Amino acid sequence: MKQQHPDRQECLRLLHENKTPEHVIRHCRAVCDTAVKIGTAMNQHGYDFDLELVQAAGMLHDIERVEDEHWIKGGDLVEQLGYPQEADIIRAHMFYTFSPLESFNETDLVCLGDRLVKEDEYVGLDKRIQYVIDKVEKRGSDPETRKAILEKKKQTAKLISHIERIIGTTLDQLMKGE
Repeated sequence: MKQQHPDRQECLRLLHENKTPEHVIRHCRAVCDTAVKIGTAMNQHGYDFDLELVQAAGMLHDIERVEDEHWIKGGDLVEQLGYPQEADIIRAHMFYTFSPLESFNETDLVCLGDRLVKEDEYVGLDKRIQYVIDKVEKRGSDPETRKAILEKKKQTAKLISHIERIIGTTLDQLMKGE
């Protein structure tokens, strides 16, 4: 019988089998670790996240990163492999709007992890968003794109502030293990 969510080793196997580039795999690991760490801290304060789902979706969220519309292709691939919950998170991760804290869920955790990781390390919101802005502007984006990114940053900062109040520490301290 197939397990409900692929474990970390199975995710790594799937990523390698899919020929996902090593730098993308390192990014997926960092997003996974960030999301699981935040979810674990929140679970200690009354939440009940399925951390196996968070781990699997975090590990696989960029499985098709080198493809156009990687979130759709990755979600379709992971669904075909028999993991529909992970597939839903993968499809949502690029343009996700966070849920209110009272209905915060596994998708929120993975997407938050992705917004806090640059390449293969946790860098926090400011550095990650500046990286996104720089990348988009290098391609010649319009001012509306920058405005939309900064609006998402503002929403994410507010969410982080609420999470930090819940867990009693900053995400930076949590990620450093302080």
